[in-house]
Amino acid sequence: MATERTYTGKMGGLQRLNTALAANSGDLQDLEGTRNKLAGLQTQAQDAVKRQAELRAEKQELSRQLKTVFTESDRLANVVRKALKAHYGIRAEKLVEFGVQPFRGRKLAKTAPETPGTPQPPGPVTPQAPGFIPAHPTATLAQPTAPAAGTTTQ
Repeated sequence: MATERTYTGKMGGLQRLNTALAANSGDLQDLEGTRNKLAGLQTQAQDAVKRQAELRAEKQELSRQLKTVFTESDRLANVVRKALKAHYGIRAEKLVEFGVQPFRGRKLAKTAPETPGTPQPPGPVTPQAPGFIPAHPTATLAQPTAPAAGTTTQ
């Protein structure tokens, strides 16, 4: 028989053993003290399991209460932070004392500085008419040529 590892399995094993000992108490007079002690331990285990279940339920209820309290406190803290910004102004350094970051301006976007001596890519050489669509870079414009004298095209 495998050894039980869960509390439920161990409780079932203790209960079966205690029931069997009680049924055969006439044959096992010398184990009566041990059986009584085992019955007491079984009762303690059952009480502990019940208490654990009660505490688990209580813990779940307290967790729900904590969630509600923290949600409400977060909302109220946001209102207070907004009120502090309205009272002192959004740029006041006094806001730091309350854990609120003051507005210190927007950072400008960094542009790549031009290094002297770097040539600029050449722009369009010829002016283009409005609506001009450039040809594909790999396409070549072929000029129509006149057929050579003395040849016929078929």
